Amino acid sequence: MISIKPSEMSERDNYKFLIGSIIPRPVAVVSSVSSEGVVNIAPFSYFNIVTSNPPIISLGIQRKNGVMKDTTRNILENKEAVVHIADEDNIEDINETAANLKHDESELDRTRWTLSPAEEIKVPLLNELKIKMEVSLYQHIPIDDEGSVTADLLLLRVEKYHIQENLYQDGRINPDLLKPMSRLAGNDYGKLGERVRIARPE
Repeated sequence: MISIKPSEMSERDNYKFLIGSIIPRPVAVVSSVSSEGVVNIAPFSYFNIVTSNPPIISLGIQRKNGVMKDTTRNILENKEAVVHIADEDNIEDINETAANLKHDESELDRTRWTLSPAEEIKVPLLNELKIKMEVSLYQHIPIDDEGSVTADLLLLRVEKYHIQENLYQDGRINPDLLKPMSRLAGNDYGKLGERVRIARPE
């Protein structure tokens, strides 16, 4: 067994260790709008559920040299976003939205996606993605490392769900029809794959 303290590793080596170990990770495709009205779209895999009562999800977004990502800035300015779930049918376009663009450029132009208005917030929905969650900012937690903010943890409250009709059956989402994609390390993604059912102990 190899034992290493994170403080003895570079930031990049810590990154590689974590993303190679904590797998698979769900992928959030987040749309937000800048103060200038530019639609920003970006995928994030530091993403998960926090609680269902109230419905809150988490989004961890690294800073680059201390500078906030556009998604973080937009959510802090407007207090809202739309979180979509990455799926197999859209993964090529999702990957395109990871491109490094200028603040005034929209990732939408790199995709085949179309937009429609949300119902509770002002950020648009991506029509082609199968699950969409309109969210509002619940809490922002800057991640401080020895006096320097290196990342932003956003807790987002779900205001409305939108689910492709055939996915939602008897109050449950059909994973085989959703075909979710997960993030691994490097350039790798994972499909749903084989499932194992194990009853919880009483």
